[in-house]
Amino acid sequence: MNLWSYNGAVLAACTLAFFATMAARLAISPVVPAMSAEFGVSNGAIGAALTGMWMAYALSQFPSGLLGDRLGERVVVLTAVVGTAITSGLLAIADGYALFFAAAVALGAMAGLHYSAATSLLTRTFRQTGTAIGIHSAGAPLAGVLTPVAAGTLGAMFGWRYAVAVGAMVAIPTALLFVKTVRDTPPSRPDTAVWTRIRVRPIAELLARPPILWTGALAFVGAFVWQATASFLPTFLVAHHGYTEAGAGVFFSAYFVVQGLGQPLVGGLSDRIGRYPAATLATTVGAVGYGLFVVGSSMEALVVATGCVGIAMSWGAALLPKFMDHLSADERGAGFGLIRTSYMVLGATGSVATGFAADVWGWGVAFAGLAMLLAGMSIVMLGAQHYYSAWVPVAAGE
Repeated sequence: MNLWSYNGAVLAACTLAFFATMAARLAISPVVPAMSAEFGVSNGAIGAALTGMWMAYALSQFPSGLLGDRLGERVVVLTAVVGTAITSGLLAIADGYALFFAAAVALGAMAGLHYSAATSLLTRTFRQTGTAIGIHSAGAPLAGVLTPVAAGTLGAMFGWRYAVAVGAMVAIPTALLFVKTVRDTPPSRPDTAVWTRIRVRPIAELLARPPILWTGALAFVGAFVWQATASFLPTFLVAHHGYTEAGAGVFFSAYFVVQGLGQPLVGGLSDRIGRYPAATLATTVGAVGYGLFVVGSSMEALVVATGCVGIAMSWGAALLPKFMDHLSADERGAGFGLIRTSYMVLGATGSVATGFAADVWGWGVAFAGLAMLLAGMSIVMLGAQHYYSAWVPVAAGE
């Protein structure tokens, strides 16, 4: 692959676009306490806004590919980045909770337009699509490493509005670079209306297949815990352990570092020992990690907890290929996007549920609940390994 070429420039532009759309969403979490105090609302109310944002993000991914086919991928990706800049700016100037809620949901919807269209663009641009998509995907964990520290520091120094404005600060130059770098892409289906490609019966039949339904339920629990962690880990460290926003942001960044490193490790392990065994190992380690977050108080305990939680939230590297094991070659495009949208929409409730639990019972109980969910997920998968293959054919790699 020649990265010093037009193709390489397209890859760089798409990767930066992914970075920008993820950074805008992650910039909110480190300053949740400050926003909650200014708006005079509970953690549950902020969690509801974040749930709306992540739900909108999940819902946008399926139509993203459809719009790319109709309008061209360049238009859709550029719309996602420009929309991210605008909605991040609206978050920064929100003068009340209602505007904040609306801007958060709009941010999720805009950011969600990026991934499917960008992946399609890279597939059309590169022959080595696996390498290109792998590099492109690095934009998300890179945002997870850099954004919390930057947002937490800006929030501590200048206030939460400057922290959430990070999204606009990154997205604006990214959009300009994308305009200058990426040429117009002709749509592959310019005459096909988007809504004619969405049919209820085939969608319902695919999601109701026992292997898809079973794995989807597990993915929902994993996504629920991931959303809760992405929304409230810095707030938990501030409220439960007394860290500053900047200090909590360092732990949050470290969590994303471990998650980024854990993804290929867990994925490779799933190829060697099976999908469920690898996912079980990850979630069991995670149950220990969340427990340590609750009962541990020393720096050492919290460092270990962060590492365990980062490994646990790599569960997708084991479970997501299991969906592919049960999809035919012609189903793996739209079918996987549909599945991902389905479990992510449900999993987005992790933000509002965890925020509500923290308001009623405290942050210790809320995070202990996350530990119990992962422990339950592990127990279910341990049992499934013994009887699941008796009624569902086992595919290669399981």
